[in-house]
Amino acid sequence: MSYLKNAFLHFKTISHHRKLVRKGCFKVGLYKQGLLHDLSKYSPDEFFVGVKYFQGFRSPNNAEREDIGYSSSWLHHKGRNKHHYEYWVDYNYRSEPENLIIPVKMPDKYLAEMVMDRIAASKTYNGADYKDSDSLNYYLLGKGKVPINKETGDELEKILRILANEGEEAMYKYVRTEVLHRKS
Repeated sequence: MSYLKNAFLHFKTISHHRKLVRKGCFKVGLYKQGLLHDLSKYSPDEFFVGVKYFQGFRSPNNAEREDIGYSSSWLHHKGRNKHHYEYWVDYNYRSEPENLIIPVKMPDKYLAEMVMDRIAASKTYNGADYKDSDSLNYYLLGKGKVPINKETGDELEKILRILANEGEEAMYKYVRTEVLHRKS
């Protein structure tokens, strides 16, 4: 595929993804986050890597990892976007060395944005084959293997189970009325 074609298709993919996240965020009242979601994907550090590794059926970050052993684009992205649980990892200087790096509980508004991000990614990459259970299934594949705070992980799983079992409208209602209105 030509570089220009990849650039167009990558731009189209990330723009479609952002549109879906924006739609979900607006449904739960996260207007600012919906508008600002993933703007770093258009930065040179992320966009040009995305063009180089664009495939259309999965994140270009995975192809970059396979090629060079890590994803420079992902490292840039997760460090600037609070809706990724990887952003919420910190040092615990008071612990034993085996617990030196710990996952921190995500604030609810970023947890809610992460849910919208996961749904949008599933819809973007699965297309017509998308099912409401896709985001839950993807989460369960990595459960116990990723550095996510237990409370954050439990709440994420609960929300994704509502989506899988009751549908989008029930999930939006739960996030809007329960998650985003509880006292921190």
